[in-house]
Amino acid sequence: MVSLPEELQAREAAARQRVEELEAAAAELAVRLERAREDLSRLEITRETVAQVLGELSAAEAAPEVEARDAPEPKKAPAPHGIGVMAVPPWRVGLVAQVLPDVYRDIVGAP
Repeated sequence: MVSLPEELQAREAAARQRVEELEAAAAELAVRLERAREDLSRLEITRETVAQVLGELSAAEAAPEVEARDAPEPKKAPAPHGIGVMAVPPWRVGLVAQVLPDVYRDIVGAP
């Protein structure tokens, strides 16, 4: 026959084991809950962003077009000064040196 202190000790050990198992399960659930909250947050932000973009597109399409007589006179463009001008075309198969400006052709032809 088992003594009362031994029985209490065995029950305490079993209860402690159950508490540890439940704490581990709770920790796992907390991690899963945090992941689910992050997913939800990303989806909410995505939905809000899509709604905003679609709203802006709808507003742009619904804006009345200005008639030609109401449009302001275009300003005369200043003379080009070379900034933003592509002097060398992008490389492609079959490109020959003759399409390059003189300075670049000299460089290509240098020994």
